[in-house]
Amino acid sequence: MVLPDQPVTLTPEQVAALNQKLSAMRHDINNHLSLMMAAVEMIRLRPEDAPRRLATLAEQPARISRALAEFSAEFEKALGITR
Repeated sequence: MVLPDQPVTLTPEQVAALNQKLSAMRHDINNHLSLMMAAVEMIRLRPEDAPRRLATLAEQPARISRALAEFSAEFEKALGITR
């Protein structure tokens, strides 16, 4: 990772945009975690539904990773960080 060698200045609009993206990412991650918790609870209550619920569980980590990667890319771009 290469950090900028000069101070980085963001406009209030850029800070607001990053904050909005951070808020959206937190919301999305919480939704994915809620789906995981609901799937576990449904498996506990109705074990016969486990195969279908396991598919839901299996999808969520990749979705969370994707959300983090997208925000990280935007954040790094805004701050001039390169990889």
